[in-house]
Amino acid sequence: MIERFLKKCEFDSLDDFKANYSVKVPENFNFAYDVVDKWAEEAPDKPALLWTNENGDERQFSFADMKEYSDRTASFFQSLGIGKGDKVMLILKRRYQFWFSILALHKLGAVCIPATHLLTAKDIIYRCNAAKIKAIVAVGEDVVVNHIVKALPECPTVECCVSTGPDVPEGWHDFDSGIASALPFARPLRPNRNEDLSLLYFTSGTTGEPKMVAHDFLYPLGHIVTGKYWHNLDETSLHLTLADTGWGKAVWGKLYGQWFSGANVFVYDFDKFHPSDLLAIFEKYSITSFCAPPTVYRFLILEDVSKYDLSSLRYCTTAGEAMNPSVFERWKELTGLDIKEAFGQTETTLTIGTFPWMEAKPGSMGVPNPEYDIDLVNADGESCRPGEQGEIVIYTDRRRPLGLFREYLYDEELTRKAYSNGVYHTGDVATRDEDGYFWFVGRADDVIKSSGYRIGPFEVESSLMSHPAVVECAITGVPDPIRGQIVKATIVLAEEWKDRIGDDLVKELQNHVKETTAPYKYPRQIEFVDELPKTISGKIRRVEIRSSRRNPRAHAS
Repeated sequence: MIERFLKKCEFDSLDDFKANYSVKVPENFNFAYDVVDKWAEEAPDKPALLWTNENGDERQFSFADMKEYSDRTASFFQSLGIGKGDKVMLILKRRYQFWFSILALHKLGAVCIPATHLLTAKDIIYRCNAAKIKAIVAVGEDVVVNHIVKALPECPTVECCVSTGPDVPEGWHDFDSGIASALPFARPLRPNRNEDLSLLYFTSGTTGEPKMVAHDFLYPLGHIVTGKYWHNLDETSLHLTLADTGWGKAVWGKLYGQWFSGANVFVYDFDKFHPSDLLAIFEKYSITSFCAPPTVYRFLILEDVSKYDLSSLRYCTTAGEAMNPSVFERWKELTGLDIKEAFGQTETTLTIGTFPWMEAKPGSMGVPNPEYDIDLVNADGESCRPGEQGEIVIYTDRRRPLGLFREYLYDEELTRKAYSNGVYHTGDVATRDEDGYFWFVGRADDVIKSSGYRIGPFEVESSLMSHPAVVECAITGVPDPIRGQIVKATIVLAEEWKDRIGDDLVKELQNHVKETTAPYKYPRQIEFVDELPKTISGKIRRVEIRSSRRNPRAHAS
């Protein structure tokens, strides 16, 4: 399968990979038709998706199954009036219906908007109105449904909602019965062009509301490197990436690159993470390849790994935040396996990675993906010397790399700020060593990475500012040995609340954030101050807050 898209598939060395990796781009490429349906035609019984949940339920889907169910889903969506260019939000956690739905939307030429189940009504309202969402497909669970129902009166573009169960609210469509009774699917004559919008992600920034990152139909081709040459997958692989389908990491690790490679994607559908359960899953199903944020590895190495048979595991990878070298070394001690790190953004595919032909350096992201023309530049725009900190940039003057986003939807100014004159500015700072390995330093702005999540300070600040006790606040990240970073709030209180400083007030403010925005964003540490440090122009100096070591009234949980 993958030979259809690459001029050369197997490489002898990193130099060979850098010099000769090249993708043959088809006209009007559509991943659902050109990869999944082709597998169904050529190897219909080949395992594609193995799903299990905490209750022990299991379902193995072949590529023929994926074609059939995505066709049925596409026909069902057509009956609801969904077609080319329509925007559909999927809030499906780790349910297998996510794969049916995203493939169906690709087949229709529609736009898929994956979203986390942690969104509140306010978050849903913003997304529906910003993107002009036409339909929502969601798990039928009370918390998720209640937020959607609460949001709908303020979402005029939403025409229908679909539930996968167990509950189907009044006025909603039932996903399972809908696909069961769907008419035979007729492929649209021209579902898409390469440049059409296919996938839309909302990603947190440091100021303003979340940005809408728009990808076209060529985006999956950019993930050939992710699956084949970073995860190192082949047709014998059973690959597990630990990610909810609402995050970009899901299509990185549970869809595109994996099925280009012919791997069987393993999905463990759970609500609460228990490292011992995950180790038991490795043993029971003979997982061969695993990818997770460093936080997960931090929890795994605290378990008695010797109790589990991990002999099937042959490749491990990580991304989402920088990995502590001590975690790398301990995991290798326990399993004999290196953890191959990589770097990328919602706006890109994998841009820097540790590939099979190279030694993994603990704590290093690796080297540039040959699909991207990458450099590290200083404040003057000059290429950095080894050891010098600079911003990671992507040059597109010679060619546009597969996987780079098209734009921030409906925001030309923001797009030009990040991507103009043939240069995309990632906003991430790194160093490069004498061997060309990149080492992550941090964001040029203030996005916080905690347990694999990207958290924009503005979103948390806006939530806190809606509480009557808060006059001013600033959100920063604080290093944490387990989560990478935790969210810290530095708060100026209203005068009448100052005599209530203590654990009860901290808990009240934390609960307020959990109720008014996604719960994972709440500040685990709160410091009360008389005033915030500011520049002469009135801007908050977060760098000063981060560097401060005196926290006389800090509270943590």
